[in-house]
Amino acid sequence: MENNLALEIDAPEVLNLQLTKWEKWKMNFKRRWWSILFIIPAFIYIIIFCYVPMYGIIIAFQDFIPGDSIFGGNAIWVGWDNFKAFFAIPNFKEIFMNTFTLCLFGFLVGFPLPIIVALLLNSLRSKKKQKVLQTIFYAPHFISLVVLVGILYLFFGSNGLINNIINRMGGSTYPFFLKKEAFQPLFILSGNWQDFGWSAIIYLAALAGVDPALHEAAKIDGASRFKRIFSVDLPAIAPTISMLLILSIGNLMSCGYEKVLLMQTDGNIETSQILSTYVYNMGLIGGDYSLTTAAGLFNSVINIILLVIANYASKKFSENSMW
Repeated sequence: MENNLALEIDAPEVLNLQLTKWEKWKMNFKRRWWSILFIIPAFIYIIIFCYVPMYGIIIAFQDFIPGDSIFGGNAIWVGWDNFKAFFAIPNFKEIFMNTFTLCLFGFLVGFPLPIIVALLLNSLRSKKKQKVLQTIFYAPHFISLVVLVGILYLFFGSNGLINNIINRMGGSTYPFFLKKEAFQPLFILSGNWQDFGWSAIIYLAALAGVDPALHEAAKIDGASRFKRIFSVDLPAIAPTISMLLILSIGNLMSCGYEKVLLMQTDGNIETSQILSTYVYNMGLIGGDYSLTTAAGLFNSVINIILLVIANYASKKFSENSMW
């Protein structure tokens, strides 16, 4: 009787092993076809707005004039000349290093912060306090960049709150937005203040799937709440951390130009001029589409290289990788 029951239980697994990959795919499709309906809109969006425009990188190898056809017979192909011209600009090294340091320090501060916040929120005993704090942390994410920079000017401007406090205490006014040393701290800290709560959502979702029995077992073994974070919570979200780390490193050299332009002044231009603002100024304003396309392609190639390196390192030192 027990042998017959074991055969009945193992029968689907045996049949599944005998199926070909195509037959397995068809079986999975029949069971989960409805879930594909939810993926199709996102898939179409990515194809239209992310992959279709990629043909425009051909401009980086042309002397492109607006109005000309990229694939037409009148297209002027110049090979690597646009890249050579980009590398030869007088402040190339300064622009590259500004981009690298701004993104690197932003990553070093911004990546671990949501993890720490999620672990601390998850360890709170009071669920009511947890929800209140989550709402407070999420709220800044919905502030527009224009409003955020306006808040920065209200606090750190020449007549802002911080300088008024300094003047009342007998100090001299410090022009934060005119000092090149103050740009990166203001940019990085304000950006992380705005996004750390929103970025913590995915870690909180991963922590919600942790088996409570693991915490109970750790309590029986005498583990404190702090020790349970390292012995139970962190190992549970380690795969999520690995995947997001790979994606973050692959996007390391990408800094949006909008906030930088809003904070940019003649005083901090030496540290606030980055690749994205260079592309904006020379391309959309200056009209040199070929040179700025080459600059954008150069930035994308660096991101791809970093993504491959991060994925290889993650695969070598752990079991988690994108491919």
